[in-house]
Amino acid sequence: MAVTRVETRKSLLDSARRIVAVKGYAAVGINEVLAEAGVPKGSFYHWFSSKDAFGEAMMEAYFDEYLTTMDAIVADKSKSSAEHLMRYWQNFYDLQAVNDCQGGCLVVKLGAEIADLSEAMRTTTKVGTTAIIDRLEQMITDGVADGSVSVDDSPRATGETLYNLWLGASMMAKVHRSPAYLDNAMTVTRHILHI
Repeated sequence: MAVTRVETRKSLLDSARRIVAVKGYAAVGINEVLAEAGVPKGSFYHWFSSKDAFGEAMMEAYFDEYLTTMDAIVADKSKSSAEHLMRYWQNFYDLQAVNDCQGGCLVVKLGAEIADLSEAMRTTTKVGTTAIIDRLEQMITDGVADGSVSVDDSPRATGETLYNLWLGASMMAKVHRSPAYLDNAMTVTRHILHI
C-alpha cells in the first residue's frame, strides 16, 4: 500500500515529536527527523519551508491532539464536572510520570526554549495553552454550576493557577526524577477545587 502525502507529513511530525520530547528543539536536526520517519529530504521541503515552519506545525499538531483529548473527557456525560477535571489531571499526571518523570508534555519540555528561539512557535504555544486554560475554565464553571466543584477565585483564575501549578510540578518532577511533585500537585488541585 502506497504512503500518502498526508501520511508522510504526519510521519514527519510524529517522528519529530518523539525526538524533540527527549532532546529539545534546538538539538534536533532535520536529517535526524527524516531518518527516523524514513522520508526523503525533498518530501520535507514539500511540506515545510523551514525548520521554524516545521516546529510551528509540530506544536499545532500537538495542541490539536491535546485539545481533542480534553474534549473527549468532557464529552462523557455520565461523569460530573469534578470527575472530568480529575480525569484530566490524572491524564496529565500519567503523561508526566512516564520514563522516570521525563514526561511527554511539549509545553514543559520546550516552553522556555522556543519562546526565545522562534516567534512563530512561541505564538503557537501561547494560542495552544490559552485554549487549554479556556477548557479548564469551562470545566470549572460547569463544576460550580452542577455543584461538584467549589472555588474561592474565578473559574478563569483557578484554571490558570492550576495549569501553572502542574507545569511547575512537571518541571520539578523532571529535575528530581520523582513523582512526588506531581503527587503534591494532585493534592493541591483537590484542595483548590474542594473535591
